[in-house]
Amino acid sequence: MDNLAPLLSVRDVTNVYSSRKLGLLGKKEVKPVLDRVNLELHSGEIFGLTGKSGCGKTTLARCILGLIDYQGEILFNGQKTVKRARQVQMVFQDAGDSLNPAMKIGWLMEEPLVIHRMGTPEERRRKADAMLLRVGLDPSYKKRRVNELSGGQKQRVCIGRALILEPKLLIADEAVSSLDVSTGAQILNLFRELHADQGLYLLFISHNSDAVSYLCSRIAVMKDGKIDISG
Repeated sequence: MDNLAPLLSVRDVTNVYSSRKLGLLGKKEVKPVLDRVNLELHSGEIFGLTGKSGCGKTTLARCILGLIDYQGEILFNGQKTVKRARQVQMVFQDAGDSLNPAMKIGWLMEEPLVIHRMGTPEERRRKADAMLLRVGLDPSYKKRRVNELSGGQKQRVCIGRALILEPKLLIADEAVSSLDVSTGAQILNLFRELHADQGLYLLFISHNSDAVSYLCSRIAVMKDGKIDISG
């Protein structure tokens, strides 16, 4: 652990879920989801967040991404900011649902660059080729569509799409839970390589304690919206 300020600081973050009113005079049902959560992500570590389904893991990830409201403080590089679209990217559980089946892989890889107006068309094509190679796919995959890929290949495309914007933090939310054991292990090893080669900060969220123990240098266990850090 170094003495530099952490990349990510989550301080006393609380989130509640309010259901719709029942009838004209019904009261809102307010359910606490996160209860004063604190954690920090430091240089040189892959941070694991585990716990049973419904404990608040994904809600915390959405707070970090700035997608939902919360109480408390989330600092990125020591700064309060709600604009983390490029600096923080997320890889979701079901890769197939994250990819437009009507488009070819080449277009899907270049899409984030187009959205953020990064580079010329030629530069975007070169970057897409390089990123496909980086995540273990040949550039020839650009001509394929989503339904022509295996589950592991789809997840590699999703990881490549997230990394092509050169984020400082990648959040992987149940990124291997829908994959078979062998394919999941390949994705875990890919995360390890990206962390080692590119210095990528990684917040790895999974209910699979074995996957978390294998990949992560420090682990937080979440239960009923509260957190306990070990390791």
